[in-house]
Amino acid sequence: MYNPQIETMARPEMESLQLNRLQTTAKKVYENVEFYKKKFEELGITPEDITSLDHIVKLPFTKKQDLRDNYPFGLFAVPQEDVVRIHGSSGTSGKPTVVGYTKNDIKVWGEVVARSIVAAGGKKSDIFHNAYGYGLFTGGIGLHYGVEELGAAVVPISGGNTDRQITLIQDFKPRGIAGTPSYVLNIAEKMVEMGLDPRETSLEYGIFGAEPWSEEMRAKLEETFNLKAVDIYGLSEIMGPGVSIECHEAQDGLHVQEDHFFIEVIDPETLQPVAEGEDGELVFTSLTKEAFPVIRYRTGDIASITREKCKCGRTTVRMSRVKGRTDDMIILRGVNVFPSEIERVLLQIEGLVPNYQIHLVRKGSMDSAELHVEVSSQLYQEIAEDLTHAQIQKMKKQIQHLMKNTCLVTMDIVFNIPKAIPRSEGKAIRVVDLRNSNTVGV
Repeated sequence: MYNPQIETMARPEMESLQLNRLQTTAKKVYENVEFYKKKFEELGITPEDITSLDHIVKLPFTKKQDLRDNYPFGLFAVPQEDVVRIHGSSGTSGKPTVVGYTKNDIKVWGEVVARSIVAAGGKKSDIFHNAYGYGLFTGGIGLHYGVEELGAAVVPISGGNTDRQITLIQDFKPRGIAGTPSYVLNIAEKMVEMGLDPRETSLEYGIFGAEPWSEEMRAKLEETFNLKAVDIYGLSEIMGPGVSIECHEAQDGLHVQEDHFFIEVIDPETLQPVAEGEDGELVFTSLTKEAFPVIRYRTGDIASITREKCKCGRTTVRMSRVKGRTDDMIILRGVNVFPSEIERVLLQIEGLVPNYQIHLVRKGSMDSAELHVEVSSQLYQEIAEDLTHAQIQKMKKQIQHLMKNTCLVTMDIVFNIPKAIPRSEGKAIRVVDLRNSNTVGV
């Protein structure tokens, strides 16, 4: 472990530490952030009302829209001269959501990511290939500083330029790699095209995140590269990558860095806490952030938590892998389904590559969905480039049968030739809404 004293702390001691830090954070935002001062006053509370961790439910929620409404620096809790770093979201709705960091925030971030790398199986002696994007997105730089904090050597390759990625993996012989699972599989796909075997690289562990991915995707990554694949979680509004991570020993839930982040799980409709082990929306409160502390931030991510001790020896709360997002959930004829559930089905079908898209379309007055899948190059040659081949029709029935039995939904299946579905160098685009266009697949 990187910090055994914290990572194996007894629950009463951890909760005492969390309460102290929660009280400090509540006081900080009340005194320094006008947005939170107004929220506290609207609820008729003051920081002094928080005398136990259970009292966190008295505090207001924070939503992404609140960040947009206070763009750019309205939620900062320190003077501008104390801010040494600014990150933000991609700003797909216009303005990005902006977060800031003090020098100490950067130090803390580096430490929690260093813990995460060790949990994944990393060592100080490693060379680490970082294929997350650099820039306003927190992924690349977050992993970068964690590798350096650990004392390992980072290769800041970023995303894209896949041929160069492969060259450096071959020449530098990194032991660890990080990136989105969809893009790292794209690297493997390119290697195979070049006549290279991904299983023969030096890679022993991979840290994957920034998009929901399934156990079937984990199996695919591990089989393809002959490495140990672990899931990392984070979001810029809370800190960036490193909020939680799986350990390589168990790969059974992501250990939350509880001394810095307090986790809740709520029903997204009622906003009430759900029972341990039950799925709900993840809510995080930062406990040590200086420049940009957040109170009860609603992430939109669906998962559950457990406090059972892990076989790795860590005592921190573990969250399940993210099942999906409240805004990515598809409702088809009254049935809720997440892209990650569909991914699990597709990875069971031999002859498909792990790249797909769900197209939401309108047929007449009805909303419908098309599942676009892509056949492998090998299968494409076997069926003589004929997507009407009997084998394709058999696969179509198999997919629809599994979808009906496991996801309880029926979709039109659209087969695509190899490389037809766009690849992403960052987060994979799994849902495409075409309901306001006239485009319908065939």
